[in-house]
Amino acid sequence: MKTHRTAIASHRGGAFLWPENGLAAFRATARLALDQAECDVHASADGEAIVIHDATLDRTTDGMGPVIAQRADHLAIIRLRGGAGETVPRLTDMLGVFRDSAVAPRVEIKEGVDGRPYPGLVGRVLGDLDRAGLRQRSWIIGFDAPTMAEAAAAGGLAGVSWLLERKTWMSLGLSGAVAVARAYGFPEIGVHQAMLDAEAMAGLRAADVGISVWGANHEASIRRMLDLGVDLLATDDPPLAIDLRG
Repeated sequence: MKTHRTAIASHRGGAFLWPENGLAAFRATARLALDQAECDVHASADGEAIVIHDATLDRTTDGMGPVIAQRADHLAIIRLRGGAGETVPRLTDMLGVFRDSAVAPRVEIKEGVDGRPYPGLVGRVLGDLDRAGLRQRSWIIGFDAPTMAEAAAAGGLAGVSWLLERKTWMSLGLSGAVAVARAYGFPEIGVHQAMLDAEAMAGLRAADVGISVWGANHEASIRRMLDLGVDLLATDDPPLAIDLRG
């Protein structure tokens, strides 16, 4: 009898242990017994995919203002907070770390400071994946359903996951979320771990829709997600999750 195995992804490279979305985090992640490495991307002024979580530079770097206001070559000299001189990476830099690793990229495409998708960013991400030879191994994830539909329609990926904020999950309900996923052809939806319980899990399994979670960063929440049998768990403490998975 085949047993279920939850995949583990480092969230923002493993933000409890290393500066989030930095190359040091991804290099450490590439050496772990992980399945995927999650990062976030925004667009630069000249259209490059830049690895950073927020739409602005203020929280995680020594820079200020929107990411989209800066060219990629300028972003490449802005230092990460706590990064010992490490600077903001391009997606191409991050992908280079995983070209020869068994760990697969999991790229979250973000929206701008206005909450709108960046024009052309899906194509740029896919092009970067193609140039790195990683498209077939990679997942693209994000909160904007039409953006995820664009990625899914392009094809050639390992998968696409539509992420749901709490308000979306509560508004649609399980049946509504499943209906959207089916309409767009998403094989997986993603929610914060606190939003998932055994009843929702059973409904997703009955609907044959995959489920990933983020926010499981401590022993209790990691164990709960493993016990529920989620398909993928993205965590800020990947070594702990690996140990608990066994």
